[in-house]
Amino acid sequence: MSDATVLPQGAGYGVVVGIGLFFSAFMLCITAIQARYTAFSPKNSEEFTSASRSVKPGLIASGIVSAWTWAATLLQSSAVAYKFGISGPWWYGAGATVQILLFAMLAAKLKLNAPYAHTWLEIVQARWGKLAHGVFMFFGLATNVIVSSMLILGGSATVTDLTGMNTIAACFLIPLGVAIYVVVGGMRSTLLCDYTHTAVLFAIILTFIFTVYATSDKIGSPMKMHELLSAASEANPVPGNAHGSYLTIRSKNGLIFGVINIIGNFATVFQDQAYWQRAIASRPASTVKAYLLGGIAWFAIPFTFATTLGLAAVALRGDPEMKVLSPADVSAGLPAAAAAAALLGQGGAAALLVLLFLAVTSACSAELIAVSSLLTYDVYKTYINPKATEEQILRVGHAGVAFYALVCGLCGLIFFYIGVSMGWLYTFMGVILGSGVAPIALCITWSKANKWGCIGGSIAGFVAGIVAWLVTTSTLNDGDFEMLAGNLASIGVGAIVATVSSLIWPDNFDWEATRAINRPVPPAAKIVDEKGDDESDKKEHEVNVKGSVAGDSFDAREEEDELDPVALKKAFKFATWSSLGLFVVLILIIPLPLFFSHHIYGVGGLTAWVSVGIAWTFLSAIAVVIYPLYESRSALTEITVGIYKDLFTKQSGKYVGAAPPTSVA
Repeated sequence: MSDATVLPQGAGYGVVVGIGLFFSAFMLCITAIQARYTAFSPKNSEEFTSASRSVKPGLIASGIVSAWTWAATLLQSSAVAYKFGISGPWWYGAGATVQILLFAMLAAKLKLNAPYAHTWLEIVQARWGKLAHGVFMFFGLATNVIVSSMLILGGSATVTDLTGMNTIAACFLIPLGVAIYVVVGGMRSTLLCDYTHTAVLFAIILTFIFTVYATSDKIGSPMKMHELLSAASEANPVPGNAHGSYLTIRSKNGLIFGVINIIGNFATVFQDQAYWQRAIASRPASTVKAYLLGGIAWFAIPFTFATTLGLAAVALRGDPEMKVLSPADVSAGLPAAAAAAALLGQGGAAALLVLLFLAVTSACSAELIAVSSLLTYDVYKTYINPKATEEQILRVGHAGVAFYALVCGLCGLIFFYIGVSMGWLYTFMGVILGSGVAPIALCITWSKANKWGCIGGSIAGFVAGIVAWLVTTSTLNDGDFEMLAGNLASIGVGAIVATVSSLIWPDNFDWEATRAINRPVPPAAKIVDEKGDDESDKKEHEVNVKGSVAGDSFDAREEEDELDPVALKKAFKFATWSSLGLFVVLILIIPLPLFFSHHIYGVGGLTAWVSVGIAWTFLSAIAVVIYPLYESRSALTEITVGIYKDLFTKQSGKYVGAAPPTSVA
């Protein structure tokens, strides 16, 4: 064991390889159980990419929490708490929650305007053609590459810091285990794994919370935390904070980070197929509920985790067991790891290592299936083989997962060798990606959105963001302001050009063109059409019919009922008012008065602040860990009965669905 690491190198390989393969084996078993005891088979391409569009809101919410819990969620949030004090966790949590809440509006419009689409880029192509499809594919794939790179960078940096594991090995081994179960199980397997990871994630976070604020002999209470933070403020005042204190929301740099955080995360949610895919996989009637529930539940993770370990890293400065952190360490997101090791020794380091690995792999699984879908439907089926069969689509989907797992490792390695840290990439991503946010949102929601204005706006915003970033860098050479300028220019120019051009030259788009994307053909029409088909097409048709007839309490008739336009328009209105209301509360009403008041929290204020975070964490755990189990009680009972029949009776427990109509066979 190296003096510089808390854990031996073998622990790093043990977690990355051992736990990775364990979860792969576990999810392979779950997939086998699903195929035997439920109506859904991952051998169906619709099930592989969109979980047959049948997933209930609790599991979707859990998947959203898991997919949105990156390495940065745990590491960068703690780093900004370490740099800016209590304002950092709030701006990280609130600044990355509002996008999920606002995405509920897009999810409602997706179900209304393109209920059978596989990707958001299919909607762009159906509405604006191949040029727009190519332009926005750049933004979509760039988003996936940047997000995946941050996952691998943050994960490998922390594994290397705690165990001394080779960074190159970490970059490639982290996505390897994930790719195995995603290839076999597809979207539903990803969601089930997300749920498992989320449950363990909350358990470990609650362990850290109670250690820091209740049982630790180094801190042990909010009162002691207040005392240590006050001493740290006197010893090393925070530039730009009221009285240099860590105990204030009045933080100039914290506010700048908040703005950058909001802009950058709009890009990584609105342009990431992973979030569209969860909307596609959800039942139409509960899509909005899932996103609102997932967004509110996710807030507790960065807010409470960073308020715990990020502030603990500040409070423990000078402690003999606390690592001295350089600016590069902070940028790499290492304050949380240092605090965990100082508080709980090897046990704390191991817990954080497992926590981080689960966060990285669950988010990585979302990226793998997302990019696989883009490569399958927006590259292969669109440009290479438009008449692809079910078998060919499934094969390309599997190959896409494996290919992108390799790309993830390569991207992480490239950024590592050129010296780009996770923290830098996190604040820079909005410069590259922000310009596409408004055009994409307008494409999905507004019939008057102008094609050329939105294409031009995304390109002009991209150029403006890069130029603003370069000019500000050469003039000020201040990391905060250059990122702020680039982010604002990118999203602002893109939004202004797209909106103004649409108001001056409005389109009058008929949504029927997007509603027709992949719309199932009625069986009667298909029978007539099938007379001249070859044998492979007939087999493909049989698979599709079986998939629609047999369902886990969600058949084709129920899906049609839930796609009622009146109900979906009502859901959109509810999503609009709810998400905008929560945006105003989280971004304006709560933090800004505290920012302008110059208030420094006393012991009582810090105790209340911490208590709110702990209570929110418990409620979030109930929402995304307990509620999905309750919601799926009938399916779990059926699976249990099936397993019992197989093991203890002479009957077969295998699921037998409704047979397809005899006239089709």
